[in-house]
Amino acid sequence: MSAASNAPIVKGWCPGALRPMMSGDGLVVRIRAPFGYLSQEQAIGVADLSDRYGSGQMDLSARANLQLRGVSEGNHPDLLSGLRELNLLDPSLEVEARRNIVMTPYWEIGDETFRIATRLNDALQAETAPQTPGKFGYAVDCSMAPVLGDCSADIRIERCEDGRLICRPDGHAFGAWVTENSAAQTALELAQWFLDTGGAPENRGRMRAHLAKGAVLPEKFSEVPAPLGAARPCPGMSEKGVFFGLEFGALTSNTLRGLASLGPLRLTPWRMILVNSCTKPAEIPGTYLDPETPLQRAFACTGAPHCPQALGPTRLVARSLVSMLEPGQNLHVSGCAKGCALPGKADLTLCATGPDRFDLIRNGRASDTAAMENISASALPKYLS
Repeated sequence: MSAASNAPIVKGWCPGALRPMMSGDGLVVRIRAPFGYLSQEQAIGVADLSDRYGSGQMDLSARANLQLRGVSEGNHPDLLSGLRELNLLDPSLEVEARRNIVMTPYWEIGDETFRIATRLNDALQAETAPQTPGKFGYAVDCSMAPVLGDCSADIRIERCEDGRLICRPDGHAFGAWVTENSAAQTALELAQWFLDTGGAPENRGRMRAHLAKGAVLPEKFSEVPAPLGAARPCPGMSEKGVFFGLEFGALTSNTLRGLASLGPLRLTPWRMILVNSCTKPAEIPGTYLDPETPLQRAFACTGAPHCPQALGPTRLVARSLVSMLEPGQNLHVSGCAKGCALPGKADLTLCATGPDRFDLIRNGRASDTAAMENISASALPKYLS
């Protein structure tokens, strides 16, 4: 049985708080914290809500959102009330669905990234804002060395090497010059163009795929090449605080409380949380600080039994194999062919085809053709070596 023939169900949207998604362990409730920021009070409050109304288990998403797991349908209304008290709930389902903004974790209150993201955030809450698909999103990084290049986004607002700002569609090597005052409006115009040119049939679609099908952009989006960008940060100390790594992006309520005890939090799209202004690394259970750990190069979704579409376990398998990785080599263990934990290619991808069976894909995605099929979990070390 090949990975491609697993035929998982593609729902075409991401969970939110107002519109959660049912999983194998209950509802997944995604908190889209404005600016990816949680004050210490908010973080402790979320940890308490996770214990009270969920399982105490959480995930950090590739959009820098925090997902609470194990929430029952009966507890969902009370959870929403708690999130509203913490100012972590959108005013409507429509606003929640389109307010997908990822920011560089290096922003400061009042800097250009913050000001532009604030304008974009406000504009997306207006009734006239383009009602883009639930997976459609924006990235804002106005630093001189943008770090969000590998982050999932459809429209990017970035700074070029000469200091000017650019707005560009994902998947396109060029963009349009913008200013601080015009950046948010240009991004919304580009989102509207995406919708008007058929980019979201049945309210599904992404910018990169739309351009790959031949959609012709307005001329101004070919004015300037995209910036080169910089590498993503690593776990450990940084100029803004300490980046704490999370194994497979998962954390518990106690881990969140431990991080919050050190300072306010910046959620990132890289399975790390930045404790802002923290000056000394600390040992927080469930985190790591070693930038060289192979865990940085191992990706795994929640897998079975937590995800109803997963055909087998994932994280236990990935954890058992991570020490075998060669320097620079990455591993992706997926519960199905959707490959949620890593949509891109990996050196080694294992896609579950049954409770104890995996297909091996080399230099590919979970949906690609397997080099070897139906390998038992106990035999995986032999094939990977």
